[in-house]
Amino acid sequence: AARTDTGKVRARNEDAFLALPEQGLWVVADGMGGHQNGALASRLIVEQLAEIPEGDLTQRLAQLRQSLHRLNHRLGQELTVTAERPDTVIGSTVVALLLEGERAACVWAGDSRCYLWRGSRLYQLSRDHSLEQQLIDEQQLSPELAAKHPAAHALTRAIGASEKLELDILEFAVFPGDTLLLCSDGLYQSMSTDALGAALSLPSTQLALERLFRQALKGPARDNLSAVVIRR
Repeated sequence: AARTDTGKVRARNEDAFLALPEQGLWVVADGMGGHQNGALASRLIVEQLAEIPEGDLTQRLAQLRQSLHRLNHRLGQELTVTAERPDTVIGSTVVALLLEGERAACVWAGDSRCYLWRGSRLYQLSRDHSLEQQLIDEQQLSPELAAKHPAAHALTRAIGASEKLELDILEFAVFPGDTLLLCSDGLYQSMSTDALGAALSLPSTQLALERLFRQALKGPARDNLSAVVIRR
């Protein structure tokens, strides 16, 4: 089950998602760079990844990575240079999940996340590429202190943000009953891990998705929000 929402504050939605269960591919992208730029970047990501040719998981993972590297070059070089202002950033976070039988691979850049609900426990599989996470990792700041930094939400990686793209990749096994959540920061920012887990424990992906959006939209919902829920 997949859904996106503009939220309560933003004028337009710069998020995009892709849900191709028959191909075992799901993606959430959260555009940045303001208005058309962010929306363009996230849309290009889902359009390009939808074109990945068939093959086994290893082949498709390689294709997905190549596709994102090509897009990073395109967004960073070609499109940014032709924008109205030469210093305009056209970029997007991305979190993608490939699934084949019991094998899964999660690929990400930025702060869109992948969660796993298994055996009544919630695990955050991805690690944010943000200044906040960097302060926690490198300066041993507590999450509470790091969150107070004025630039806490600044991204340290994204598609189109810098000349060299570094992607994080996690390969893992999935079991029957496992539930996976891909989401943009607009969804998880205002929700506790308990609330996320409670939603993912519901009997169907559609019910889980409805609960997630109901909870998130009860809050300030200052950002666009997107989520994909997958159950094996």
